Amino acid sequence: MSSSSDPRSPRPRATIRDVAALAGVGIKTVSRVINDETNVSDQMRERVERAIAALNFQPNLGAGTLRRGDRKTLTIGLLLESVGNPFSAAINRAVEEVSVARGTAVFAASFDDDAARERNLVRAFTRRRVDGLILTTITPDHGYLQIEREQGTPIVFVDRPPVGLLADAVVIDNAGTARRAVQHLVAHGHRRIAHFSGNPAVSTTIERRRGFEDEMRQSGLDPRLYAVDGSTSTHPENELEAAVERLMALDEPPTALFTSQNFLTLSALRALHRLSLAHRVALIGLDDLALADLVDPAVTVLAQDPAAIGTLAAQRLFARLDGDTSPEETIIVPTELIVRGSGEIRPV
Repeated sequence: MSSSSDPRSPRPRATIRDVAALAGVGIKTVSRVINDETNVSDQMRERVERAIAALNFQPNLGAGTLRRGDRKTLTIGLLLESVGNPFSAAINRAVEEVSVARGTAVFAASFDDDAARERNLVRAFTRRRVDGLILTTITPDHGYLQIEREQGTPIVFVDRPPVGLLADAVVIDNAGTARRAVQHLVAHGHRRIAHFSGNPAVSTTIERRRGFEDEMRQSGLDPRLYAVDGSTSTHPENELEAAVERLMALDEPPTALFTSQNFLTLSALRALHRLSLAHRVALIGLDDLALADLVDPAVTVLAQDPAAIGTLAAQRLFARLDGDTSPEETIIVPTELIVRGSGEIRPV
């Protein structure tokens, strides 16, 4: 049996020539209809659209780009730390919502705080001639993107600001948010406060640690006494749980914990419950958690708004694509203190 008569054989894709032949028009007329140009009669447009539907024809957007000469591929590249993290996933969703309304597809990828993977993924995006980039990054210098900027590709950074490159960014006030966490704990009587931070190579970690240390000193406290820096290991949550146990075994253990990332908050929460200390040691985290209001005690957090971050980043990118040439700006998205109980436990 020939492959052409096998129902399982893939059916060849219809071409623009097939559409033109079925509609009884020229290829240029089909192209004008696909690109929604005005110089086509209603009758001719209807014939072409019927042929497109009959053949299930899908236009080659890359070829359309060459014909139009506007270099638009109707795609953007989105690079995030990990789409498995709820924070990144919410940004991804928000960017998609804005992009879909603009008829644009989103190529999304995770770089897992790996600088080499970041560069390779950005290179993959640019080779596909995406119209713009929305990036979270780990590299300490973003000068490698200068060529893309010079070639007209708009770039918007999210969560972490650009270094060595003029570009738009949508971030939070990381240092200021950490200061608010310390202020909240101090206001509830705490003097021995532990800080658990993430990867020390990440700019957000650095800024949150700076805010914590500044506010501790402002309150007359030693910021280094119970500080635990995160690591770049694949399972930092295990290290954090062990660190909580170690600190709680001290003669003068901390009476409150500040965790600077959502997965660190979960690890601290597990350790406190395992040690039966969840109602005796205060806990406040940066980033909200799913079901944080259902545990006992419910978890107090300084919540970011990843949906707003993603929406603003996408809107900024499309504004650039629409011709906005105003100076680059950094948009600060406010955080919200959500009081639920764990951060309000007073020292014994």
